[in-house]
Order: sequence, then structure tokens, then C-alpha cells
Amino acid sequence: MSVGDKLKNAAEAAKGKVKKETGDATDNRDLQAEGQAEKTKADLKQAGEKAKDAFKE
Repeated sequence: MSVGDKLKNAAEAAKGKVKKETGDATDNRDLQAEGQAEKTKADLKQAGEKAKDAFKE
């Protein structure tokens, strides 16, 4: 996994976390769900990239 991909996935996960926490603070369920979905998607991408790296070795 390239460093750029790692940073991109980490930034996407952080953005999702911020959205979820903002939704929690404002009691906005739509924002909570959107943030959680973005974070989960980024986490899955990161896991997929790590799996690809493991098979390369």
C-alpha cells in the first residue's frame, strides 16, 4: 500500500469520525449515519490494502 493511499484512507476515516461526532453532539441522526458509513468505508479500504500487501510478501 502506498503512503498516499494510507494517508487518503486515514483522512477519510477522520472525516467520517468528525461527522459522526458532530451528529452525536447535535442529535442529528442523518449526520451520525453518514459519518459512520464514511468511517466504515475507509476502514474497509484500509483493511483491503493491508490484505493485498500481505499477499505480496
